[in-house]
Amino acid sequence: MQTYSSLFSALAPAPAPCPAAQPERPDIPGLDGLCDADAARFAAFGWGPRETPRFATVAAAMSRQMAEHPEETAVEHGDRRLSYGMLEHYALRLAATLHAAGVRQGDAVCLYLTRSVEMVVGIAALQKLGAAHVPQHVGVAPEGALVHIAAQTRARAVLTTSAHAPALPDCGVRVIEIDRDMADPAPRRLPEMPPPGPQDTAMILFTSGTTGLPNGVQVTQANLANVLLTAPGDLGMAPGLRVGQILSIAFDMAAWETLGALANGATLVLRGRDIQETAERVDILIATPSILAGLDPARCRRIRTVAVAGEPCPRPLADLWSLQAAFYNSCGPTETTIINTAARHDPRKPVLSIGRPTPNNSVYILDEALAPLPIGEKGEIWAGGAGVTPGYLDNPALSAERYRPDPFRPGQMMFRTRDLGRWTPEGELEHFGRVDDLVKIRGFRVELDGVSAAMEAAPGCRRAATLALDGRTLVGFVSPADADPGKAAEAVMERLPYYCLPARIIALDELPRTPRGKIDKRALAALARGAEADA
Repeated sequence: MQTYSSLFSALAPAPAPCPAAQPERPDIPGLDGLCDADAARFAAFGWGPRETPRFATVAAAMSRQMAEHPEETAVEHGDRRLSYGMLEHYALRLAATLHAAGVRQGDAVCLYLTRSVEMVVGIAALQKLGAAHVPQHVGVAPEGALVHIAAQTRARAVLTTSAHAPALPDCGVRVIEIDRDMADPAPRRLPEMPPPGPQDTAMILFTSGTTGLPNGVQVTQANLANVLLTAPGDLGMAPGLRVGQILSIAFDMAAWETLGALANGATLVLRGRDIQETAERVDILIATPSILAGLDPARCRRIRTVAVAGEPCPRPLADLWSLQAAFYNSCGPTETTIINTAARHDPRKPVLSIGRPTPNNSVYILDEALAPLPIGEKGEIWAGGAGVTPGYLDNPALSAERYRPDPFRPGQMMFRTRDLGRWTPEGELEHFGRVDDLVKIRGFRVELDGVSAAMEAAPGCRRAATLALDGRTLVGFVSPADADPGKAAEAVMERLPYYCLPARIIALDELPRTPRGKIDKRALAALARGAEADA
């Protein structure tokens, strides 16, 4: 069986030789295979700046905003608004209700609902109480998953609304309806207790599992503070600015929107059915590239900052939005807390990178033996530092497989992202998709995301995706429906070897998206098989 490193070595050019004048070698273990110049660049490129977050916990940051800006609007949803003062009022009442129900600091509470003012009150209440919230979007998550998640987290309660409570499955724990709690005039008081600490779990997010059941990722207060209370992760959020909340509440990037806005005193604007309408009313927008591609930037003149993550971003999309806003291309799995690399894009740059490590984080390009690769050589991205989460909930085997002791920072951990990348000479990361998307077609190595990027360079092509159908045949998809598959094929032939040309390119009005806003490759595979059968 050929490995991804051997696939790379078959075609990749040899890395540039080390210069004759060698810089001082850094005192870092594990760099024996690198020349002095690459060892120095490994250290210079791989470590983000050391910065102290403005608060040690997101809970403390939110409390400060409530105390210092009580009249500022905290959340807006349609015609409903809550100031920071009113948000604190309702959050303390709900926290007292949860405490009376037996919920204590460190416990998990499921948040089963849809985006709403009540959702924000529930999040704020659990931050006050020091309990971890476990968000799931009702109507999207299967009932079996809701039951599994409540059981795996040993949830002490489920928070929902009166509209959703009747449809929830029986999870064996008390159900508390946030809207009824807010409407109850009875006085309640939360007993005095120590605030949550940096290592306390702030939320538990669930990612797709290989067994069909999702895996829980424990995210600490310190993990969140490190990305949301330092630049560039804070995206300049501040009182008086409006932040869109457009993503699925179960998605880790939704925490970037919600907790980021509330911890920095901004106004969180929850979307209704129309994402475009919300985008036109905010200053800061966080999205997946697939969602952003569906918006008209000419109608979003208020936006001053855009950040994307979650999937590869097309270069034309980044160039377009960066002409009118600060555009950040970012990357990072849930297990490293939302993002661990970011860069503001400039259309004059030779490549669209995913940037550099964010503060207090590190990024390494390693081979299969976890040895550093020479600068400029492609390999697998491993992430270390303050963003690395404690591991999967009740899954020590998977945790041991994906989380490893950091050999370059003894005493710390790093995470295997399963993303492919390499360092540019300027010290930024080029992203080449997932290890799983590196395939062999007729004996040749093909990077599926590279084929998609080539098709996206064709005139009129807004978005593209590539699949290896049954591991044998490349099938491409482009959107919108009037995009010319012939021009997409020409763009591939101009930029890539002949064996990267898809056997078939299908134009669609829109590429299907998952509930989390990423391209839905399972749906595309079904479309491709259907088209093959019709042919």
